[in-house]
Amino acid sequence: MNLRTIVWLLTALLVTAGLGCLLPSAAQAQKRGGTLIYMVPSSDAPSLDAHQEETFAVVHATAPFYSLLLHVDPRSKGGKETIGDLATGWKVSADGKTYTFALRTNALFHDGSPVMAGDVVASLNHIIAPPEGVISPRRGFFELVESVSAQDDHTVEIKLRFASSAFIPALAMPFNYIYKADLLAKDPQWYKKNVMGSGPFKFVSYTPGDKMVGVRNEKYYVPGLPYLDGFEAIYSPKETVQLQALRGGRAHANFRGFPPQARDDLVRAMGDGIVAQESDWNCYMLAIPNLSKKPFSDKRVRQALNLAFDRYQGSEFLSKIAIVRNTGGILFPGHELAPSQAQLETLPGFSRDIAASRKQARALLREAGVPEGFKAVFTTRNTDQPYKYVGTWMIDQWRQIGLDFRQEVLPTGGWYDKLRSNPPVFDVINDVTCQSVLNPTLDVAKYISADKSDNNWARYIDRKMDELFEAQMREPNLEKQRALLWQMQQRLSDEQWMIGAMWYNRIVLHSSKMKWWEVTPSHYLNMQLAEVWLDQ
Repeated sequence: MNLRTIVWLLTALLVTAGLGCLLPSAAQAQKRGGTLIYMVPSSDAPSLDAHQEETFAVVHATAPFYSLLLHVDPRSKGGKETIGDLATGWKVSADGKTYTFALRTNALFHDGSPVMAGDVVASLNHIIAPPEGVISPRRGFFELVESVSAQDDHTVEIKLRFASSAFIPALAMPFNYIYKADLLAKDPQWYKKNVMGSGPFKFVSYTPGDKMVGVRNEKYYVPGLPYLDGFEAIYSPKETVQLQALRGGRAHANFRGFPPQARDDLVRAMGDGIVAQESDWNCYMLAIPNLSKKPFSDKRVRQALNLAFDRYQGSEFLSKIAIVRNTGGILFPGHELAPSQAQLETLPGFSRDIAASRKQARALLREAGVPEGFKAVFTTRNTDQPYKYVGTWMIDQWRQIGLDFRQEVLPTGGWYDKLRSNPPVFDVINDVTCQSVLNPTLDVAKYISADKSDNNWARYIDRKMDELFEAQMREPNLEKQRALLWQMQQRLSDEQWMIGAMWYNRIVLHSSKMKWWEVTPSHYLNMQLAEVWLDQ
């Protein structure tokens, strides 16, 4: 018997005896060390408080510092599996209305204090029922929650007003950072300018408009993680700069996305040195007219703005140069709850006959007394992809019905200030509804009344939309739920408080040295980076 045969037999015996853990495994191939450098394609972040913000510019820079109660499994393809983060497990009552979560007992905040049930309760209530002066863009996602309470130091109970399969995905949203209760009690705005979490990395420094730096949390509650020594998140709104950094080896990734042409050029230049991952993207570009300002307070004018869009030709053209692709309504295209293409084409602005649509748009403008060549300002964010590209397209579409818009480009902070202004100080501004865990039942919360949804920047109140939203959440029958969501779409299409344009397409480019990261339909997911490692 030769040596190779002896080794093979011994290996087989070890595995059969349950001692396979002594053998090399895929996990043992992972390497510790190195600093991950990635680009955040934004000029800055409006604040550091993920509870109050809705932009990747915050999550990409700060998610590695924080834990969640639940999160999407970073190893799952498509971001479909929800697992515990601080929670070790949960139980659901027979009626589906009470959830009990058991928490880890070894989790520590970065100041050394233990993470307790009271911290989870305070953090969730900061989102669900924010104190005065605190914005909560995802508050509408938790309309179904009745109460959140601590049963003991490591047990949290959440009671719902009604059972819904949408609840667990909502709880796993990556913006739901667990903050320290004492800090929130002293100052509900503390986290806007400061960092204190229990995640895989500890805060080192932040230079607004430049970069965020973190180092490995040696006391992280998952043994052996993270693999990296640290990370640097570099703010850079220019696509050309991001591509040059990847091509020159000065950055390992941009986790948001690039257009197809950029992918093709970089793959051609770098070969197997670059990896491209692609996915549909749960992001929808909108235009928000100022409902309190003439002529946009007139529904006919808003309808004309919508009818001007040739969404099909625009999608074909823009998908080559920008990170957008699919036409669609308020529901994620292709989802089982989304309308069919035939249904969609019955909506104003989705007809294939663009000439007829624009003729109707001009007639509506005349009825409303808007003169040919009417001048207005369209405000956009100074992020190339896709804000400036789609913004330029929108202005060109409106020019073809006789409107003369000038584009105002603002840095992220200034754009958010204007978007959130109350009363509004813009004419028309672009906006996005980007969600994380694919959950159409709750993704449409943006379109309910402004006193229930803190990211309804059109600021309208419409109780019919609120009724439809709650009815579809309560409806267990899929066909009936789809019909209720279609009614929401029809109502929005008639009023045009928000004018939808097109859905995004996600192409992530990263160095082949960066391992164990999966693309998802959301640029907010998989940003804790605990399991990412560098092969260098």
